[in-house]
Amino acid sequence: MKAVVFGYHEIGYVCLQELIDYGVEVKALFTHRDDPKEEVWFRRPVEIAEKNAIPVYTPENLKDPKWPEMIKSMAPDVIFSFYYRNMIPMDIIEIPRIGAFNLHGSLLPKYRGRAPVNWVIIAGEKKTGVTLHYMVEKPDAGDIVAQKEVDIAFDDTAKTLFLKMAYAARALMRQTLPKLDKGVFERIPQKGESSYFGGRRPEDGIISWDKDNVSIYNLIRAVTHPYPGAFTYLDGKKLYIWWAIPVEGECHLRPGTVVSKDPCVVSTGKGMLRLIRVQLEGDEEMDGEMFAATYKIENKILGGKN
Repeated sequence: MKAVVFGYHEIGYVCLQELIDYGVEVKALFTHRDDPKEEVWFRRPVEIAEKNAIPVYTPENLKDPKWPEMIKSMAPDVIFSFYYRNMIPMDIIEIPRIGAFNLHGSLLPKYRGRAPVNWVIIAGEKKTGVTLHYMVEKPDAGDIVAQKEVDIAFDDTAKTLFLKMAYAARALMRQTLPKLDKGVFERIPQKGESSYFGGRRPEDGIISWDKDNVSIYNLIRAVTHPYPGAFTYLDGKKLYIWWAIPVEGECHLRPGTVVSKDPCVVSTGKGMLRLIRVQLEGDEEMDGEMFAATYKIENKILGGKN
């Protein structure tokens, strides 16, 4: 079986390795150059491609006619997209004999679109998963070939969940490749409730203290390291909350009020939140209690820029 792979990130790495382990002849890898503004904490499929003498291409977009012409000349049986970030045009999707397949990081049809790992944590979901599906013109809408569920723990961050999903993606590919090779796989139309989410920007990490403590906690763990982080403001400066935990009990103070400094606890719209790791803009990251004592923030109100 011959394949052309479009891939990036940890899932791109493990899935490309699984193709090679199975014996797929990978004709080319299309991937991305690393973004200097992004923390590259993950392994990248280019590392495997270089070890296995697989040609690597990093086009800014795929609209130039030379790309479908080149891929046609490779006569792939399958095309795979493993966390490739650009849309693949239909004149490429229609090339392979067996089909073009995308590995998406959710249980489709829920959480179509960008950043599903972050969004499922923000929403407080208990389960997510990975889905291998046919690529069609509309993003993440094609028939499902295989799915694998992943449990979300209450203390999972986007990074720990992503690593769980990479493990599930490898297992899914290991189970599915023989079926694709023999032409005995299922093709199931997507049914049921669907949802679509766009990409997230660093400014989307702002904390609304009017929300309940668990909702704020979910935002914090969804965008903590290696992501840009959830933040509020203290005396006009950004205050990043890298980790916090919900605290039981009622508090009738205005949401965002620092209730105590040891432990460092803040009131929310419902319940309270203990700040564990924080970082004031321009300062070092530190423990919540040390920060509260250093900056004397007890009774202060976190929130707006002013």
